[in-house]
Amino acid sequence: MNVATALAAPSGEHQAHLESIQQAPVPPWPGGDEAGMGNTQSSGTWQRCAFHLMQPGAQAYELAYPRTATMPQSPFAEPESYRFDPSSGIPGTRHGFNTESISGNIGGQGTQLDGLGHFAHLSEPWSGEGEFPAEDLRYYGGFSQDDVKPTPDAPLERLGLENLPPIVSSAVLLDAAAYLNDGEALAAGDLVTRDDIQGMIEAQGLAWRGLLPGDVLYIHTGWGNLWEEGDERYYAQGPGLAYDTMEWLEEQAVVLVALDNPFTDPAPEGMLTGQAIPEGVPDGLPFAIHHHNLTQSGIYQIQNARLAELAADQVWTSCTMILPTLTKGAAQAPVRPVAIGAPAQP
Repeated sequence: MNVATALAAPSGEHQAHLESIQQAPVPPWPGGDEAGMGNTQSSGTWQRCAFHLMQPGAQAYELAYPRTATMPQSPFAEPESYRFDPSSGIPGTRHGFNTESISGNIGGQGTQLDGLGHFAHLSEPWSGEGEFPAEDLRYYGGFSQDDVKPTPDAPLERLGLENLPPIVSSAVLLDAAAYLNDGEALAAGDLVTRDDIQGMIEAQGLAWRGLLPGDVLYIHTGWGNLWEEGDERYYAQGPGLAYDTMEWLEEQAVVLVALDNPFTDPAPEGMLTGQAIPEGVPDGLPFAIHHHNLTQSGIYQIQNARLAELAADQVWTSCTMILPTLTKGAAQAPVRPVAIGAPAQP
C-alpha cells in the first residue's frame, strides 16, 4: 500500500472539535519535575481523545503482544518465565480457582514502557575497566545518582513510574513501511528522519493538524513482522528513529513515542556486539534516542508495540490509553496500550 493513495480530506468536524477544546499544558515544567512530558496529560488531551470514542465505526485495537514463554526475549533483561499452577480448592467450600506465577524482568520484556529513571548518562564514556562509576550518573532534570538510586538495591527514589499519570490522549500513527518502502518492512539500521516524519504527516493527510502537545506518536516500520514470525533477528537489530528527530519531537511536546521494534533506536547489524553504530549519533551514545527521550526531553517510550493492524486499517488518528503497571520506584513496566479509532473508508 502506498500512503499517498490513502489520503483523507481533513474532517471539518474533527478540526472544529480541536479548535473548541482546552489545550494541553506545554513545557517548561517547574524545577524538580519528575513527570516530564507526562505533565501534558490533562483535560485537553482527554477531550481530544473523546472525539475518537464517539465516531461511528470506531474499533478498539490491541497494541500489546500477548505475553508468553515463547515470545522473543530481550538480551538486556532477565528472561521472563511462567508457571501455571494446578487448579486448587478451599476445604469445606465449593470454590475452585487457578493461579500462575511470573518471574524474570517483566518490565523489560514484551510490550513494555520505559520511564524516565530507566536511563542516565556520564560526562564521558566509561572504559569498561574497574567498577562502573554509578555515583557519577546524571538523570532527567539534573538529578544525581544519590537522588535517584542511593544504594545499589534501592528502588528509584526519584523518577519512578509512579510519577507518570495515566496517558489518555490522541495518537497519531505514521506508516513508515508504506511511505519509505512500499509497504515492506524497513531494514536493520534504516533511519526514520525528521523529514520522513514531516513527509508522512503530509502524505497521510494530517498536515492540518500535525503533532499536538500531549500526543502519542506511533510509528509502524514493519519490523514487528519478525516478532510474529519468531525470527531471531528481532532482538539483534532493527530500524529506528534518526537522531535529528529528537529536538523536533521535544518541541512538539509529544508525551510518548512507540515503534514496532525493540529499541526505538536504530540498531544496524553488529551494533549490539560493538561492531557498528547508528548514523549521526553523538560520541559515546549509541542509544542516543533513549538518551535524549529519557534524560533530556522527558518523552516516554514503548518498545515492541503491535502496530500492524492499526496501520492496515489506516487509523491515522485515534484515542489511546496507556496504563503501565504502577510499581513504586520502577524504571520500566509491562504495559497494555490500546487505541480506539475508525478505520479508513474503503
